[in-house]
Amino acid sequence: MRKVMLAGLAALALSAAPAFAQEWRQRAVTVVVPFTAGSTPDVLARVVADRLQAKLGQPFVIENRAGASGSTGTAAVAKAAPDGHMLGVSIVGPLVINALLFPKMPYDTAKEIAPVTILASQPSVLVANPSLAASNVAELVSLLKKDADKITYGSIGRGSLAHLPMEALAAKAGVKLVHLPFPGSPATVTALLRGDVQLAVLPAASVVAQGREGKLKMLGVTSPKRSPLLSDLPTLGEAGIAGVEADAWVGLIAPAGTPQAVPGKHHKETVAVLAEPEVAAKLTPLFMVPIGNSADAFRAVMKEEHDRWAPVIAAGGIKVE
Repeated sequence: MRKVMLAGLAALALSAAPAFAQEWRQRAVTVVVPFTAGSTPDVLARVVADRLQAKLGQPFVIENRAGASGSTGTAAVAKAAPDGHMLGVSIVGPLVINALLFPKMPYDTAKEIAPVTILASQPSVLVANPSLAASNVAELVSLLKKDADKITYGSIGRGSLAHLPMEALAAKAGVKLVHLPFPGSPATVTALLRGDVQLAVLPAASVVAQGREGKLKMLGVTSPKRSPLLSDLPTLGEAGIAGVEADAWVGLIAPAGTPQAVPGKHHKETVAVLAEPEVAAKLTPLFMVPIGNSADAFRAVMKEEHDRWAPVIAAGGIKVE
């Protein structure tokens, strides 16, 4: 009787799988972007979604849900029905850092979000106003130790990936720096160009043009190794500042509990899309390098980010109300 029951269950599962697959393909997949249209995560999501739609013959619809430093849109994915028709893109802030900054979060990343793959990564660049008397990281550290009270840095907000690396750099130099947050990269770059602030760590796409024109000094990248798209810029580690790493990656996520076959399919097809030369060509102007790692590797990156930034946030008493 037990064998008969097991055989019946197996047959039921086999018959249900094609039915699920057929129903899944008939409906559109919503891809939530937790930032505004035109942002780097949005551009990347649209490039990938367009190719997935073409490959799978299934509609992929982008939905922008900005707010709460990316937590609003990420929460929409976390709370969605795990039926395979909801995906999202997200970054280190809403997936890791926000939980260290905000007293309360609308979702639990570990329990409610299934990582699929990191789509691509963009290095951040340590940049300075040309008037600053430092042409490399070593000279900057020496200057900070002498005149830290005269140097101010800008960021795109408290707890952002533009704020925390500068806090870590200042701690490595044994100094305190004045921090001025701005409402985004363009405003921070404007402040740098005017000399309102002297330093910043910003995504490469927002500063490389000004750096190549000599309007800003590019001192180094905050990635673990040199970017193939900015190979002339050393890492901070190469310059003797170990542990200050801040890659601006964008990951593909799904609600936890989504049938394994669906994220598996999305992972396989997304990795194939990221390997296409046409996709890489679209990402190059953003200084983004395709990644396409495994879900386990994505989880490992999130743990590394937590372990890297938790002590910096605690030491600086950084909170967002």
